[in-house]
Amino acid sequence: MTQSNTIWTIKEAVKATQGECDGEWSVTGISIDTRTIQKGDLFVALIGENGNGHDYVVEAIEKGASAAMVSHPIDGVDSKKLLIVKDTLKAMEALGHAARERTAAKIIGVTGSVGKTGTKEMLATAFGVQGQIHASIKSYNNHWGVPLSLSGMHAGTDYGIFEMGMNHPGEITPLTKMVQPDIAIITTIAPVHIEYFEDGMDGIINAKAEIFEGVVKGGSVILNHDLESYTVLNQKAKTKNLKVYSFGENKNSDAKIKNCLEAANGSRVTADILGEEVQFSLQIAGRHIACNALAVLLAVKLAGGDIQKAAKALARQEPIIGRGKRELIDSGVKDNPITLIDESYNASPLAMAAAFKVLALVDPGRGGRRIAVLGDMLELGKDSGKMHADLALPLKTANVDLVYTCGKHMKKLYENLPANQRGDHKETSQELAQIVPDVLIPGDVVMVKGSLGSKMGLVVEALRTLPEKFKHMKKV
Repeated sequence: MTQSNTIWTIKEAVKATQGECDGEWSVTGISIDTRTIQKGDLFVALIGENGNGHDYVVEAIEKGASAAMVSHPIDGVDSKKLLIVKDTLKAMEALGHAARERTAAKIIGVTGSVGKTGTKEMLATAFGVQGQIHASIKSYNNHWGVPLSLSGMHAGTDYGIFEMGMNHPGEITPLTKMVQPDIAIITTIAPVHIEYFEDGMDGIINAKAEIFEGVVKGGSVILNHDLESYTVLNQKAKTKNLKVYSFGENKNSDAKIKNCLEAANGSRVTADILGEEVQFSLQIAGRHIACNALAVLLAVKLAGGDIQKAAKALARQEPIIGRGKRELIDSGVKDNPITLIDESYNASPLAMAAAFKVLALVDPGRGGRRIAVLGDMLELGKDSGKMHADLALPLKTANVDLVYTCGKHMKKLYENLPANQRGDHKETSQELAQIVPDVLIPGDVVMVKGSLGSKMGLVVEALRTLPEKFKHMKKV
């Protein structure tokens, strides 16, 4: 007997949202974006800083949405296809709460200063071989991303995996109370968004610990034992009467690395997960990724899953676009491409250092160099200048030959680099995108990284056009 794809019937949606609709429909998905809407979706017309979803309802229906959730009637749309509510965001939250209440799934929640999305993706892969899963898509981890992800969870889901983020105090509490995780993971704590915290790192620790507020009674928490903040987080979890488990390289961890062979194309790991030895391979390079994989396998173990099957599945996990994904770019010279490492989605001092270690593992081709193209790390507060300048040492340790930078903060790094390591500095990523492609030669390995607001994706896109440039040069 096949399971229905229906997520919400009109009757269920009306009851959950306290809305009004006299139509007859059911939906198979939830969408807030007409650019990615699928046939059968419920389109939720959110009102935000960048636009009003009510302006796109007609388009959503034309593209195949079964219905739309709105706060008022829409000209040109049959009222039978409109679920009218007082506030569309609050109604989507209500759908999320209802989805959580009706499910028997094991729910895993993830937060942390860095590594959330990658860990969420590994969790989806590891639990995907255990049963039917539902996971947050992309980095939908904020006040609209979490209810959007949660409201789209099928009632028959076995495992739900949700990412929760923040850049201000108090933001995770309502998200975790909505998700109500059975198992909560904190990947790491670092000075990300620190400019919004008057009490510095203590404030960030407290903000990440907000995830404990929603963990179900008798639930479990998985913490990174290698963190300086581990003891504080451990105590905070125990005051909530939660079971605490740990992962990392610390010998007292419940999930610990016994051996890790690092290479440019990934890692081979032997680990102990609550006394059970497991061996696995990862396509994603970096010891930090291997450590987060421990948290994933520990979550599978605590949920009653098969960690051997989960470990085998992790070998299929590929790097995410903007978060370490690699591309070989035709340089015009046979068997000597340019290697692009796309880290353009986000950045922090901790993430930069980890990325440089990965860059150090990748050997350039014939005559090639290691090149870092870096944009500002944002929201670091009063110590931002020093944090940027201090990247000079890990860049040197990673044997990076040339560094190109952009932004007012990265200028501090550029000025702190030795002359032979300086490529160039520009004010914007758009300016860098115009010059970096011209300096690359066959065999180069180039990493592009910066905070999302630095728009380093522009550099990545420019580098992807290199094959056409080389083709033209050969013709000339």
